Amino acid sequence: MAVAAVLSQAFVLLNLFIFRVADAQLPGTWELLAENGGIASMHTVVTHYGTVVLLDRTDIGESRISLPPGNCRDNSNDQALQHDCSAHSVLFNPATNEIRPLKIITDTWCSSGQVLPDGTLLQTGGAMDGNKKFRKFAPCPAEELCDWTELEDQELKQGRWYSTNQILPDGRVIIVGGKDSHSVEYYPPSPIDPIAMPFLAQSGDDQLDNLYPYVHLLPNDHLFIFANTESVLYDYKTNTVLKQYPALEGGPRNYPSAGSSVMLPLTPEDGYAKGEIVICGGARYGAFLERVPLSANGSCGRMVATDNAPSWAVEDMPFVRIMGDMVMLPTGDVMILNGAQAGSQGFGLASSPCLNPVLYQPSAAPGLRFMTLNPTTIPRMYHSTAVLLPDGRILVAGSNPNYNYNFTATFPTELRIEAFSPEYLRSNRANLRPRIIKSPDVVSYGSSFSVQVSVELSVVGIIEVNMASTPFSTHSFSQGQRLIKLEVSSAIPAGLGASTYTITATAPPSAIVAPPSYYMVFAVNEGVPSIAAWIQLVNKPVT
Repeated sequence: MAVAAVLSQAFVLLNLFIFRVADAQLPGTWELLAENGGIASMHTVVTHYGTVVLLDRTDIGESRISLPPGNCRDNSNDQALQHDCSAHSVLFNPATNEIRPLKIITDTWCSSGQVLPDGTLLQTGGAMDGNKKFRKFAPCPAEELCDWTELEDQELKQGRWYSTNQILPDGRVIIVGGKDSHSVEYYPPSPIDPIAMPFLAQSGDDQLDNLYPYVHLLPNDHLFIFANTESVLYDYKTNTVLKQYPALEGGPRNYPSAGSSVMLPLTPEDGYAKGEIVICGGARYGAFLERVPLSANGSCGRMVATDNAPSWAVEDMPFVRIMGDMVMLPTGDVMILNGAQAGSQGFGLASSPCLNPVLYQPSAAPGLRFMTLNPTTIPRMYHSTAVLLPDGRILVAGSNPNYNYNFTATFPTELRIEAFSPEYLRSNRANLRPRIIKSPDVVSYGSSFSVQVSVELSVVGIIEVNMASTPFSTHSFSQGQRLIKLEVSSAIPAGLGASTYTITATAPPSAIVAPPSYYMVFAVNEGVPSIAAWIQLVNKPVT
């Protein structure tokens, strides 16, 4: 085993050298959007106005952005700074790269969140005085002012630190797990909250590894819940475990040994019935407990969770990776970026940053699914985030491997905000890129609607119309992330000039496939996505 481990590490180092030599030819480009975002974003969410909410801990002392005069934060429970005139949340506008400070009171350290059906961001739990808090951010146009509201009349029944949120078909949010919280509860709160979930306790080990569980709403209206190496099929309506899945080999996968996870796109080809889960990376057991920089896990497990007898298929990534973020692209491919190649999550516990993103192409044959991409120059370690923007870029923010803000550490607190442009945005594919001219603002389930697009090329074939959710990105997992490919007609000339087409699309058949909320809707032509239109998906007929 020792010889195998040495050979494996040598293989990784050899590949790393090869990729570094070839960096100039690797796909994708990076751009710096802001030199100083004001905060190190531990939590990041895109709003349906195209702005981005960034959020850090509050009990941390001063950030690098001030609140408006006369609007300081006073909190007698704050251990670092009870009178704080700096902001710990900001609103970033990718269209202008402008940053506006937001005011949040209670501690949001390692909290969770989800976007509600009306587009409001729900934020739950945290540490210390924020442990049982509900908070809301109702977004507004970039030129207007909107800010956080802390709910005074409702609170969590059990403290939630390192929990996971998932919006449900009826618009409620289920809140799963957390440190010393082996239960679930709901927003709006239910009279029977909290509801015990023994699986969360049973899946833990002596270094936890069951925090921030991976939760996916499957198209059979049950929840796939993964913690450590174990997973279950959970019926949230009856609060029962229906199935125990096979364990995923390779060691722990959740916090503090976290890799990342996505559910692959839901498609009309199988009647939106197939729910396929991918989990990639993680730490080696003992890296957190012993505080040693063991080499990270380089494998991905893939399983159709809706099969009668599911099993994991395992394949290796080009790099070992801990704390990677998996971001669903409009095409249905998955970007894996951020993180490190050794250690675990936690302050100062990771080393050897993994600078190269990797593209995972689910439809390719095994052995051909991974593509190494152009590296960033900015290490994104503990407490970094990544989200898909409406223009098809990926916004990357955060990284603070230090307990407080520290700009002289080996891996300093990172305030820069950058964006990665996948290969589909390169200039020589611009003539393939569709532009959405017209689309509805609201659609109901199962309804047909028209999307008008223009494309520079005079001949087009099938243009996909794909809907992407706006998840809550934190700690290497995007809570509520899903992509739905719609049934579409062939593009037909719209009669509005050359290269203008109309596509008829059919909305998802039910809220089980796509819970009610705002979605980014992309037209995708030969693998090149448009800038998204925002469409609200609702239960009632649209008149």
